[in-house]
Amino acid sequence: MGVGFGGKGVAQMLAAIAAAFFLRIISAPGPTILPEDDPDDPAGTSDTDESPATGNVPLVTLSWTNITCSLLDKSGKTVRFLLTNVNGEAKPGRLLAIMGPSGSGKTTLLNVLAGQLAASPWLRLTGRLDINGCPRSSKSYKAAYVRQEDLFFSQLTVRETLSLAAELQLPDIQSVEERDKYVNNLLFRLGLVNCADSNVGDAKVRGISGGEKKRLSVACELIASPSVIFADEPTTGLDAFQAERVMETLRQLAQDGHTVVCSIHQPRGSVYGKFDDIVLLSEGAVVYMGPAQEEPLLYFAKFGYHCPAHVNPAEFLADLISIDYSSAESVHYTQKRIDDLVEAFSKNTSNILYATPITKSDAVKISMEFVRKPIVKRKGGWWRQFWLLLKRAWMQASRDGPTNKVRARMSIASALIFGSVFWRMGKSQTSIQDRMGLLQVAAINTAMAALTKTLGVFPKERAIVNRERAKGSYALGPYLLSKLLAEIPVGAVFPLMFGTILYPMARLHPSLSRFGKFSGIVTVESFAASAMGLTVGAMAPTTEAAMALGPSLMTVFIVFGGYYVNAENTPVIFRWIPRVSLIRWAFQGLCLNEFSGLQFDQQQSFDIQTGEQALERLSFGGSRIRDTVLAQGRILMFWYWTTYFLLDKNKPKYQQLEPPPVQLQPLERSTF
Repeated sequence: MGVGFGGKGVAQMLAAIAAAFFLRIISAPGPTILPEDDPDDPAGTSDTDESPATGNVPLVTLSWTNITCSLLDKSGKTVRFLLTNVNGEAKPGRLLAIMGPSGSGKTTLLNVLAGQLAASPWLRLTGRLDINGCPRSSKSYKAAYVRQEDLFFSQLTVRETLSLAAELQLPDIQSVEERDKYVNNLLFRLGLVNCADSNVGDAKVRGISGGEKKRLSVACELIASPSVIFADEPTTGLDAFQAERVMETLRQLAQDGHTVVCSIHQPRGSVYGKFDDIVLLSEGAVVYMGPAQEEPLLYFAKFGYHCPAHVNPAEFLADLISIDYSSAESVHYTQKRIDDLVEAFSKNTSNILYATPITKSDAVKISMEFVRKPIVKRKGGWWRQFWLLLKRAWMQASRDGPTNKVRARMSIASALIFGSVFWRMGKSQTSIQDRMGLLQVAAINTAMAALTKTLGVFPKERAIVNRERAKGSYALGPYLLSKLLAEIPVGAVFPLMFGTILYPMARLHPSLSRFGKFSGIVTVESFAASAMGLTVGAMAPTTEAAMALGPSLMTVFIVFGGYYVNAENTPVIFRWIPRVSLIRWAFQGLCLNEFSGLQFDQQQSFDIQTGEQALERLSFGGSRIRDTVLAQGRILMFWYWTTYFLLDKNKPKYQQLEPPPVQLQPLERSTF
């Protein structure tokens, strides 16, 4: 970014330093051993010495006591309780469902148990979470988290998705045959054999069904054989049949020895019948926790609340613990009913909570040994991660037919339109302005096309990358470098297509070498704009926000792009903007390539006769094309470095569970 501050040697030295620093950043190896209590790592995502290929899952029993999550105001006072003194237990071999009306705290409790409650200064989280009776450590067991959103690389098949996940997470499996066998076992286990060779798809490309995507999410999480599986409303958006298949899958996983905990809103009767245990929440408090099936109906019948015949028990329970807001009287009545049920359960917790024993007698012995093992990150090397990610990025970029077709059509259409407007420009004085206008719109069109494409894709991809990095699948450096290299061949096609059509139509400087330089300048500009899109996508929280921020930032660069405002007339406070504007450097390079050595028809003595005179009026005199390309290269490196910094800094952070406050016993009054 130092162009314009000093001589050629200084600029080249700064470029070399920036490039070396960037490569050092992205190629730095990550730590191989993580500390015992890493606050930024979700609970239990680390590998252990257990081989996932064996299928042996260490048994883990989760128990939580007095979990309280409160929302604070600016002064630190509690405004509202999201969870209030929640107790419970999840056991291996049993499927636990967290049920309750909207806003009851289901997802909050699930995130707390999974260690993935988003950190916030306005939250306070207290309580105790034990594993097999011992205080929980963030590295003491392996857990999987199946989210509501099923995000994948759309152009990969189901088999390729699982195979790449296995290669990234299981570097110890070197044999291709052994890895394929492991993936095939997962495909059979999750019922994905029929769609194994189908593309996953997305909103643009038809792929597998919603239920198959949900089971693929579970399969990806099962790669490392987790002891505990958390699923956040796994039936959301599915029809009744697909929802039942997904829940049957979770039930089978529980029967295989996993501890499975899911949140669910209002299941159908057949889905409710698959639950072994349930937690009923209302306004953050536990109304019931214990065995499912008929036990909760018998429990509430003691208080005079009977489930009518032929009524879905889940619907009856949901109605029982929901507040009716139809009138003030109904609100008062239902609120009192819920308060009474919460108080009644708190008095009977010990009788209900531990009524069902652990299904396998040796669970505690195996799991206690598992807890004491040192947890070591055993991921593949930097270059192994890079080649695997490069393979995935290339498949995604080269197979993305809809996006590539749209970009190709837009490139051809833009070239035809601009070529028709600036058809076969001559050497008259008026053609000088036409050439400058054409080169400016060519620079703008190339940059905006690359920017909008990246903004439309990267925010969703960032969510996938954050999840995979949270599991420790790979480091950030290999991902960014692989993405840069994989998109070079595909990204270079569209600027070349644009230039091939536009150049002869507008009759720009008729020379093969000049055409080559024209194509090279717009191609480098396209990559720089793409890198800028990555930075905007790393900053913006959503795709919509990125699509709003990116063009706004580009508009500033267009204004200071060298055509609308001369660099010499730019106010001092804004003179740094042209030096960082990729539009300006592309426009300058295109003008140098076009006007150098060009002769114009002169009718008046004050007319411009040579292209060098036109360049002087733009304040581009004395510059070289190589300098403009180097400047664009520095801008590209700057945006990639900024993207790396933002992604590394903004990785998800999770709320830490504080110990519950100590209740001080009042001192007895001594009598003398």
